[in-house]
Amino acid sequence: MAVAASPLLRTPASSTPEVTLENDQIAADFQRAARSRRAFAPARVLIHAINYAPELIGCAKYTTELAEFLASRGHSVEVVTAPPHYPGWFVRESYRSWWYSRERMGQVAITRCPIVMKTNGGGIWRALAPLTFAICAAPIVVWRILRSRPDVVLCVEPTLFSSPAALFAAKMIGARAVLHVQDLEVDAAFEIGQIKAGLKKLAFALERRVLGAYDRIVTISEKMRAALLGKGLEAAQVEVLRNWVDLERIRPQPNRRANSYRGELAIAAGVFVVLYAGHIGAKQALHVVLDAARRLTNSPDILFVIAGEGPMKRPLAETYRDLTNVLYLPLQPSERLNDLLNLANLHVLPQARRAADLVLPSKLGGMLASGRPIVAATDANTELGDILKGIAVIVPAEDAEELAAAILAARREDLSAEVKRGLKLAGAMSSQRVLPLFEEALLDARSWTERQFEPDVAAAA
Repeated sequence: MAVAASPLLRTPASSTPEVTLENDQIAADFQRAARSRRAFAPARVLIHAINYAPELIGCAKYTTELAEFLASRGHSVEVVTAPPHYPGWFVRESYRSWWYSRERMGQVAITRCPIVMKTNGGGIWRALAPLTFAICAAPIVVWRILRSRPDVVLCVEPTLFSSPAALFAAKMIGARAVLHVQDLEVDAAFEIGQIKAGLKKLAFALERRVLGAYDRIVTISEKMRAALLGKGLEAAQVEVLRNWVDLERIRPQPNRRANSYRGELAIAAGVFVVLYAGHIGAKQALHVVLDAARRLTNSPDILFVIAGEGPMKRPLAETYRDLTNVLYLPLQPSERLNDLLNLANLHVLPQARRAADLVLPSKLGGMLASGRPIVAATDANTELGDILKGIAVIVPAEDAEELAAAILAARREDLSAEVKRGLKLAGAMSSQRVLPLFEEALLDARSWTERQFEPDVAAAA
């Protein structure tokens, strides 16, 4: 099907600010990290999370980087987690799903607990995996907390299933209990049909009880914070720290012809690469990208590259197997992430409408830092849409026709101003700024409200 290239929906240059109001607020959130850093006494931190290294993407990436940062700051860090299994929901080589094991990665001590799962399993398997992990991990996390007596216990959602045991033990020893909400998994599970609607009242009641027991909750977006406050939490209990990006690892490559992937994949210099790199699941709505690819089959100089794994990859590849303008790659090693992101002439960021403000794509920071243009398929009233105003080309969620037209227009138009604003936002999301704020959120006894409005010591000096 032919698609007419329409002008991009952009704010006129005369009225486009350097960054939008929403982007300015994001930058302001991180200005505290540029002030003189507080020196915290060495503390003991236990992290309970279902995902951890060597998993490469999603929550594992951020939990691992946070643990390693805390250890580098002189804190004693221990992790209770599952065998590496994400994406794809299968346990990686050299690990076993039914065994308890211990190992050390750098300065971080790790205990791995059994988990039951089915490769790329959906339905009941998506609930069974976190539930079995929670059951198997419960005695271990309680034992480790009672034995090591950490100052802080940090749990990560997903999965909330494993929270009660860690909360119970933390309360027993008087440790501060903190929850890092990467995903409103209960809301999202109902929205995309993973849990039957008849269980909603019970599930939300249990969720409110667990959330209310935490001393502090850190989440990654303002809309997710609003949703948490809507569950009855106190405003001072919930703060926003967005997912970060390591600007030393992800940066623009000025010479695209030198990109290693173009040579390995035999992609000609004139081919316009539309890249999606990340998890391939229901919440990503990748079928919209493939529908757009179908509409652009008459443009032989446009190639779609889908890099990643997940439960929807195989069925999508089978459904769209006739498309010759789509290339699938497996999940790539972390050391090649910068090359992969710089393969793109255009990043594409789709989002399922039903789960739009229940998650915020973790891949966003890398896209911005790579210095490549972005087209986002998300509705304008979502947080992702607000963040990317003036930075990305935005089309309605789940609208393949508009996405195809935007891709054609992006190939033709100069988006250097948008890229420049995106790089500025990536700077505000730098791990060097955000991770010290996370350390503060874990170890500073003051509430988020008190810390947010503390005087700027460096400026006063």
